[in-house]
Amino acid sequence: MFSKNIIFKNSKKKKFFTVSKKINKILKKELNLSSSLLNSFSSNYKYSFEKSLVKKYKNYKNINLIGMGGSILGTEAIHDFLKFKIKKKIRFFNNLNSNIKLYSNKKTINLIISKSGNTLETISNFNLILKFQKKNKNIVITENKSSFLNLLAKKLKAEIIEHKNYIGGRYSVLSEVGMLPAQLLGLNEKKFKRFNNLIKNKSFLNDLINNVSFIFKCVSTGKKNSVILNYDESSENFFKWYQQLTAESLGKKNKGIFPIISSMPKDNHSLLQLYLDGPKNNFFTFFGVNKDKTNYLDNINLFDKFENLKNKNLTQIIQAQRQATQRVFMRKKIPFRSFEVLKRNEETLGELFSFFVLETILLGRIMNVNPFDQPSVELIKKETSKILI
Repeated sequence: MFSKNIIFKNSKKKKFFTVSKKINKILKKELNLSSSLLNSFSSNYKYSFEKSLVKKYKNYKNINLIGMGGSILGTEAIHDFLKFKIKKKIRFFNNLNSNIKLYSNKKTINLIISKSGNTLETISNFNLILKFQKKNKNIVITENKSSFLNLLAKKLKAEIIEHKNYIGGRYSVLSEVGMLPAQLLGLNEKKFKRFNNLIKNKSFLNDLINNVSFIFKCVSTGKKNSVILNYDESSENFFKWYQQLTAESLGKKNKGIFPIISSMPKDNHSLLQLYLDGPKNNFFTFFGVNKDKTNYLDNINLFDKFENLKNKNLTQIIQAQRQATQRVFMRKKIPFRSFEVLKRNEETLGELFSFFVLETILLGRIMNVNPFDQPSVELIKKETSKILI
């Protein structure tokens, strides 16, 4: 357990001393080398907007969030993981969809996020929203440089918030990019900032280092598919965030990890056979959340071989399935790690964001790839621009 909120376990008890020692050195170096970026995960981070901005728009009950990739995935993860706390309505425009209905008379904020200020999909979606919802208030988060979005924001007299140029989109979840939307949704931004505590926590650091050693060992032996066995529907968007973080940060120089999200226990009936007896090129992550309130089954209609379901709720059944699958994985010597969330709140999600960001940076360094660039993505953007001319 690296915190009171999360139980973390690794199926491989073996310590990879040589690799772990190297990763520990990398971590100490990275905490200094990437201090500007990682500072956004700490409570010391200075936002490029004032508290008065949140206060100004706190009474708006409807938000349109327009962005792509790292500009929006973090907020989607936050919203779904903590939606039981959120009373406002938010619509995510995270892809090009010609069937979107945009008519509305309610007071709405358009929150447009693009680091470069030139993201084609974001510009296109915002254009349509402006066309059909002319009275919305506009807030733009983008780099402080010349770009289409910056020019448009000035034309519209929108609020403009600086996206720090040293924070890449996929690492921006606890910066302005994720924390302004979180505050507008009524969440406590300060509670997400667990980084300062975590890097002083020996248990957390040991788990992090052993975890990276475990994954590196898996990848080094040909297990390059990271399959997330997710037993919590409200965490699906969190793992879409993880998916981009891992794929875009590590997929270079013919190297990388292929992140796959598997919905459990549903996929027991479609993919589990492959996981158990198929190619041995996967390592797995079990992820579950303890839920206090779920429906109990009706004892009257339970008999014969299903009498064991009497007095059971859905949480207990899901937990039993997760434990059973882990036991089978151990018997078959299939490598996995597991996360069990004991409490769903801002602190827990902040810890998970920090853990996976540090994991990704360390994996990039030990795999000898730059975890912060994305050189090939620009090729598609350039080709698309040529076609549209």
